[in-house]
Amino acid sequence: MPDERLMMNSTLIGRDGRRYALDEPRWRGDDGSPLMVSPQPGITKDDIDTALRSQWRYAAALPASMQPISLGEGCTPLLPVQLGGFSLWVKPEWFNPTASFKDRGVSVMLSLLAEQGITAILEDSSGNGGASVAAYAAKAGMRATILAPESTSPAKTLQCRMHGATVELVPGSRQATADEAIRRSAEVFYASHNWHPFFLQGIKLLAYEIWEDLGFRAPDAVLMPAGAGSLVLGCAIGFGELLRSGAITQMPRLIAVQPQHCSPLAAAFAAQAHAVTAREWLPTIAEGTAIARPVRDREVLAAVRSSGGTITAVPEAAIGPAVRELAALGLYAEPTSALVAAALPDLLARRMIAAGEVVVAILSGSGLKAAQVMAHIAAER
Repeated sequence: MPDERLMMNSTLIGRDGRRYALDEPRWRGDDGSPLMVSPQPGITKDDIDTALRSQWRYAAALPASMQPISLGEGCTPLLPVQLGGFSLWVKPEWFNPTASFKDRGVSVMLSLLAEQGITAILEDSSGNGGASVAAYAAKAGMRATILAPESTSPAKTLQCRMHGATVELVPGSRQATADEAIRRSAEVFYASHNWHPFFLQGIKLLAYEIWEDLGFRAPDAVLMPAGAGSLVLGCAIGFGELLRSGAITQMPRLIAVQPQHCSPLAAAFAAQAHAVTAREWLPTIAEGTAIARPVRDREVLAAVRSSGGTITAVPEAAIGPAVRELAALGLYAEPTSALVAAALPDLLARRMIAAGEVVVAILSGSGLKAAQVMAHIAAER
């Protein structure tokens, strides 16, 4: 578990520089900005608890001591594949308990909230995050209310209800759901996977896992879908800690992919802006990335630039074929995950990745979560 001296020196930091104690239940700063945990020193392979077959084997990297609320998340496989003639590794995150990468962050976030005495929580989600919060809340004995856009895949809201959560569908866009959750946050603790800083502390453990999977070395690049950008920030934090600890010598390039129908981060990156510009976007079948105003836009953009990576957008028409391409390899990835496959030709043409490099693509969730959309994609053959 974390060193006691590490915990004493760790704080939450807002964009205005104000610091908050870790033991204070809060999801944002007094200035309304998202919080980040102060930089951590990272661990080496000697700090891994090899007796544990879950992401909690890396618990020494966490900045607070807590009793894990775990369903066995983490330790997903790393598989070699060929996509369009390009050799890379894929990390299918549907091997997590609720079939998406969100379990990594939710496990750590709810473990902290349980330590802080929180018994009822609110979450907003387009599906996977809500399903994960519902499952881990059930494990923790917490009451959970999940707000979701009315267009959310029924399989995802069904999963939430089966875990005992109250599900309310909100008319309008994904952003409308987020706005409604913030409005209600005065009534019940807002355990938001997009806002709470300890969600990212769980996601960062994915970087540690990739490092161990590759024989304790970093890849040249990590390719991932991005909506709010938690995968980007988790990898930036985790690999940054490994660099700080001396366990690796170079950061991998972080490459994020969005659908052109909803690509605020890609647009801001291309414009060399430090934040996204508010505008209306079109619906996309990659529902997990349909976030028009990412909470941590500044941090995501800065992390990608610092790594030498990029944020790119793929045409909506390219997503379905990418789903089928992955399925032909036995990988039943939801459209959000398939963005990484759809982006490969452009990334190769721009030399953002190259033959001979070690590239890891994160497949964030299962096609079983998006049955109706998958049926439409299958019918397009």
